[in-house]
Amino acid sequence: MPVPVFSLILLLLDIYWWIVLAAVVASWLVSFGVINGYNPVARSVLRFLDALTEPLFRQVRKVLPPMGGLDVSPIIVFIGVWFLQQLVLWLAERYAF
Repeated sequence: MPVPVFSLILLLLDIYWWIVLAAVVASWLVSFGVINGYNPVARSVLRFLDALTEPLFRQVRKVLPPMGGLDVSPIIVFIGVWFLQQLVLWLAERYAF
């Protein structure tokens, strides 16, 4: 039965959405000096978030470079995750037994 597969995909997409949100907020906090990037714990968390999000952000930036100093790649990734979630839901309704 394919329904658990669809649920797993939706769960992974939801987790990735939260990871992207955490990466965006963390980058703002570093920029405003709230988080010290030289702290070993903070640095490891920032590296973890960067390792999970930067490959996809980089692909978006190749197509759509930063506009006026504003990086829109997280917004495009959010839209992509939402689209994939909607696609999985549609496929689950259409092909689930």
